Amino acid sequence: MKLLALETSCDETAFAILEDGERVLANLVASQEELHRRYGGIVPELASRKHMELILPLAYETLEKAGTLLTQIEAVAVTNGPGLIGSLVIGVSFAKALSFAQKIPLLAVDHINAHFLAAFLEEKKPPFPFLALVVSGGHTALFLVEDYLKFYLLGQTRDDAAGEAFDKVAKLLGLGYPGGRIISRLAEKGDPQSIPLPRPLLDKENFDFSFSGLKTAVVNFVKGLKKKGLPIPVHDLCASFEAAVVEVLVTKTLKALSVTRVQDLVIAGGVAANKRLRKEFQEAAQKMGFRLFLPRPEFCTDNAAMVGVAGYQKWLRGEFAGLDLDVYARSQFPRYK
Repeated sequence: MKLLALETSCDETAFAILEDGERVLANLVASQEELHRRYGGIVPELASRKHMELILPLAYETLEKAGTLLTQIEAVAVTNGPGLIGSLVIGVSFAKALSFAQKIPLLAVDHINAHFLAAFLEEKKPPFPFLALVVSGGHTALFLVEDYLKFYLLGQTRDDAAGEAFDKVAKLLGLGYPGGRIISRLAEKGDPQSIPLPRPLLDKENFDFSFSGLKTAVVNFVKGLKKKGLPIPVHDLCASFEAAVVEVLVTKTLKALSVTRVQDLVIAGGVAANKRLRKEFQEAAQKMGFRLFLPRPEFCTDNAAMVGVAGYQKWLRGEFAGLDLDVYARSQFPRYK
């Protein structure tokens, strides 16, 4: 069974073709980083226009790379939320048109659900149930996953997502966009213990996250140095900030493993490609004995292959969407009790 998957929730236009929901025949991503870099962040209207420009040629390129004819595609899966409304509308409209013209099922996929199902694109796959930490530019949330499409929210960020905090701190320091990769690169030459920064909500019993206060602490630290006419220790500040974010993510997740007594953990989302985060989770897994599943970096960032995994599961269950499919900016997940 060959399925075409499409992802346009933010600033990447992505297509993939999967065979039987696991074998990736093609997985292409067209990034808009250069377009948005001059603005220090994503401009939604520009993102939507760029999706319109890229979507058709990228679809043809994906089919060609997969060695697949359009008539061989048996279903189309598309992200319909959460994300930027304008960007989502472009992808969903394309998928609807393809579904109607080819008379194939339309499958609606939640972007966050797709992120943690990226683990099933690897040879080593997690058994159910498992915990999933989804951490990216727009999302930071922890889930108990009982099946491909059945999962419960344990906790989420109350303000900024982790990746969003990276971008804002990078912008404050004039480092450019996207901030995550830049800060991580500079952090390698800094001392993570040199600057005391807060670890928000670390002492709370819940599994929620907060990174706004940490970002504010960095702002105040920089303002204090500028007021005194002192240079900003960029490498040390980046290392200290990254260490604070990683410590919160790791500590909260390990606490959730202990409380739920689950032995398998999936880390997903763009920030899951962070070297320090991956290293600390790998060390914790060796020490505590739980099994860790880390998708390769290309499956952590936004891509369509992960959308195809979720779409295939919906296809198996006959959960088809209609041509009245709508998009949404935020997800609402049932809470774990």
